[in-house]
Amino acid sequence: MGLEEKLPSGFVLTTVEQVAGWARKNSVWPATFGLACCAIELMATGGPKHDLARFGMERASASPRQADLMIVAGRLSQKMAPVLRQIYDQMAEPKWVIAMGVCASSGGMFNNYAIVQGVDHVVPVDIYLPGCPPRPEMLIDAIVKLHDKIQNMKFGAHREKQVEELELQALRTLPLIDQGAGK
Repeated sequence: MGLEEKLPSGFVLTTVEQVAGWARKNSVWPATFGLACCAIELMATGGPKHDLARFGMERASASPRQADLMIVAGRLSQKMAPVLRQIYDQMAEPKWVIAMGVCASSGGMFNNYAIVQGVDHVVPVDIYLPGCPPRPEMLIDAIVKLHDKIQNMKFGAHREKQVEELELQALRTLPLIDQGAGK
């Protein structure tokens, strides 16, 4: 017999982490970084057909100090990489990054000296969105998945423990290709 059974029906029980997570996920302001053709699909996502306003994201911030989500849409050139990093560093904590399109995720078809082979070489990426170019529906799905990640994020010492557990889990994963099979 816990406390929740003694309270009248309709009384909401929650934790500070859950309330803060709900507030954070419903107040994400994107800093758009449209670099190529994926930016057209990013702009279409904000239009009336797909309507990012449903998620409280209708305000695309031109100032990195007022944004907490960076959507990198398109290929990133070597010359633009320091600018991307500077804008990322100016964003407020906590901050998240979506790599939109195959060029932002891995360099795409541009395997040459001028294009960064994935924005994760410059900034940490939370969600990779494949496609050339990805449809607006795919971007909305990635945003919903990011909202779920934000909602369930821990705080303080709990956050440090969660990060350690995720790092250990990543280290324990088995490689997809058996390295010793050819010997």
